[in-house]
Amino acid sequence: MRSDELINFGSKFLKKSSILTNRIDSEILLSYVVGVPREKLLISEKFIKHREIEKFRHLILRRSKNEPVAYITENKEFRSKNFFINKDSLIPRPETELLIDPILKIFANKNLFFLDAGIGSGCITFSILNELKNSRAIGIDISKKTLSNAKKNLKKFKNRVKIFCKPIDEIRNLRFDLIVSNPPYIVKREVKRLSNDIKKFEPIVALDGGNDGLDVIKKVIYKSKYILKSDGILALEIGNGQYSSVMKLLKVNNFRKKILVRDYRNNIRCIFSTL
Repeated sequence: MRSDELINFGSKFLKKSSILTNRIDSEILLSYVVGVPREKLLISEKFIKHREIEKFRHLILRRSKNEPVAYITENKEFRSKNFFINKDSLIPRPETELLIDPILKIFANKNLFFLDAGIGSGCITFSILNELKNSRAIGIDISKKTLSNAKKNLKKFKNRVKIFCKPIDEIRNLRFDLIVSNPPYIVKREVKRLSNDIKKFEPIVALDGGNDGLDVIKKVIYKSKYILKSDGILALEIGNGQYSSVMKLLKVNNFRKKILVRDYRNNIRCIFSTL
């Protein structure tokens, strides 16, 4: 069977299962099965072997049951780099990329020592260490399984990053230039309303921010005032509609706003603040 025929088959099958991204998902999964970049697969017709067809059908069936493509392929791109991802890590989102550029600009040519609170897959830490050559990091998370993924993704920086399984409350005797965090910020009652891709497959502990969505954000803000240097920066990703609540928390804890970053839908997504 030709590659274009197989892509069409996969797309139609996924469409029947109400997968909105049916076409691109079919392309990505076939690209993964045959080991050819998606762009190349689309411009050059390829004959697909029987065993590859069988594997592709199996993966299409998994996707039809809402399993995210990133978990099927164990890969997700973040700032043009590929990261190992499985069900133990939240899938990196484009919105989280918005945290990176302001950090690179603020700390260009400086010896940056930073904390990634809730390191997840390690994509934030990787992006900073990769572009700021004089940077060092501590990464923390409360999930040991998540940390094993972060270690895989950060192995090229093993001399510049230390990873610990602990909450931010337990960080002591250290002072950071930057604390960056993409914490769980979804209101508990909203979790069950998320799409099946998310609520059935992604780790709930990385999504559920408690009754007001601010449980972890409160802890990060409170602890940060004790472990940030006097001119240090706290960089937070927040949820839609949380700006006012988070700003109140920051002000109560003696932080002042430095930079706001809006996402692709014009929501305030990142707050950079300083003491």
